[in-house]
Amino acid sequence: MAIETALPASRDDIVSLAGLRQEPDWLTQLRLEALESASRLELPRLEKMRLDRWHIDSYGKYQPGRAVSSLEDMPAAVKELIGAASPGGLFIQRNSAEVYVSLNADIAEKGVILADLQKAAKEHGDLVRKHLFSVVRPDENRVTALHAALFTGGIFLYVPRNVELELPLQALLISDDKEASFSPHILLVADENSSVTVVEHITSVEGTSLVHNGVVEVVAKAGARLRYASVHNLGSGTTDLTYRRALLERDAKIEWIIGEMNRGDTMTETFSVLQGHGSSSDSKVITVGTGDQKLNLTTRAVHVGKSSESNMITRAVMRDHATAIINGITKIEKGATHANGEQTERVLMLSPTARGDANPMLLIDEDDVKAGHAASVGQVNKEQLYYMMSRGISRDEALKLLIYGFLEPTIKEIPLELLEKQLSELVERKLGHR
Repeated sequence: MAIETALPASRDDIVSLAGLRQEPDWLTQLRLEALESASRLELPRLEKMRLDRWHIDSYGKYQPGRAVSSLEDMPAAVKELIGAASPGGLFIQRNSAEVYVSLNADIAEKGVILADLQKAAKEHGDLVRKHLFSVVRPDENRVTALHAALFTGGIFLYVPRNVELELPLQALLISDDKEASFSPHILLVADENSSVTVVEHITSVEGTSLVHNGVVEVVAKAGARLRYASVHNLGSGTTDLTYRRALLERDAKIEWIIGEMNRGDTMTETFSVLQGHGSSSDSKVITVGTGDQKLNLTTRAVHVGKSSESNMITRAVMRDHATAIINGITKIEKGATHANGEQTERVLMLSPTARGDANPMLLIDEDDVKAGHAASVGQVNKEQLYYMMSRGISRDEALKLLIYGFLEPTIKEIPLELLEKQLSELVERKLGHR
């Protein structure tokens, strides 16, 4: 039976915008095919949640970016988030398009490309076309199809073979116009035996009522090593729908460090495909839910290669009437001998009306492997709270210490001091400690 659904754009809209942005024909055709798929595909089915009841239709309109030549021309809120300019490279997207890009000259000389994705599609067409939507397919569901049809801006990063970057690359994507679309696509390609750290901050101002439909694709060639740290801090009027996915070849490694600190409803998936022998993935996710937020967070690893390893840790703190579904999925395919997959999901609830479900899943089709999971959901330990209060610590301070002790193992893994500090401050704000 065909699915009839109203879409936030038409074919004419896409063709018109493609002409405005001077997109290559192959990208416009990809968008048109994705839009047609969106008209018949279903929304993702979430555990114990109905995505069709969320605010998911307001995509806004494309607004061309106004490039700035200096960070001094950026708003004060932006400068506060980035601090001193990243020594490796810095990318800033404001609303629908890139406004500022800088890359260390020594890094650029090594052949590293850091660019707005839509510009890269014109200037590095063969490289972008080969990898764009090779990890997250447009036809997976209506959300991915709409993203492929409507994504605006985003990042293309290419690290050549044998290039190791010691300095992190920083990206800030900000929405401060409630009428402007904000659905970036981030494509990172790390060639053989390369290494890179990317630190991403996605944020919006209060009063912005939009859908952030974002995708992160990572292609890690043989022996590549990547660290991807991301903090999402979108306002209460914004719905966040984000797919992060990495495809790892032989001996490649990725480390995900994720802070889901939105104030609106959130659905995200952080997914590693361990395709090559000896590949490995380490995922650490923290989140804080407040108010009436609905959170659906999935961390997933699929083992295809032999001797592949994955480790997934998610920690969630819930208060008020917030609801969280925390999924951990480890899949070991037939033939992935000597694979090792471990996962842990822990939810700490601060009020009787908050709810958190932890759902660990092991799907194993091979005998000669190791796999394990742990999950816990519960209130603050009253004995620990009483012990600290008996030592003269106030109840509020004791509660704060317990929460930070719960989250600290992940927060301390942030690879950039400024971002670690910002994440700690966001936790304090959401929990009412500041």
